Amino acid sequence: MKRSLFTAVLYFLLFGANSQITSIPEEAKANFANQYPEATDVVWTNNVINVGVKFDLNGEKMYAEYTNKGIWKETYQDWTLEKLPVAVTDGLDKSKYAEWKIKTVKLVHYPGNIERYRVEVEKNELQKKYLYFNTKGRMVKSSITL
Repeated sequence: MKRSLFTAVLYFLLFGANSQITSIPEEAKANFANQYPEATDVVWTNNVINVGVKFDLNGEKMYAEYTNKGIWKETYQDWTLEKLPVAVTDGLDKSKYAEWKIKTVKLVHYPGNIERYRVEVEKNELQKKYLYFNTKGRMVKSSITL
């Protein structure tokens, strides 16, 4: 009994920990195919809570998230500081994070045709944040990042 339990635990540690726990919901695949029919280089992941998919669309790097029921939550699109609308750069410049280093910029698409600009900023190794701006340059949300 102990030997078979040990073997099962060892097998899980060696092989099971690296394998995907659950499959990709068919609803997510169908919704993705309808939403992004021209996507290429599609790579799915499932962390049980969310389903993610990295893909290219018209030369742009994208990442979409779906619930474990296959409902679309958001899509992140690689963006640059230079492509940010003037209102957003003004909003960032007027914020208390204006002096922080900008790490990444994403355009985030949400259901209902809502767009937000996510700017990852860092003051030091411990102080890092995601700042979310609406298209008018108003910061609507911030969250701590690791």
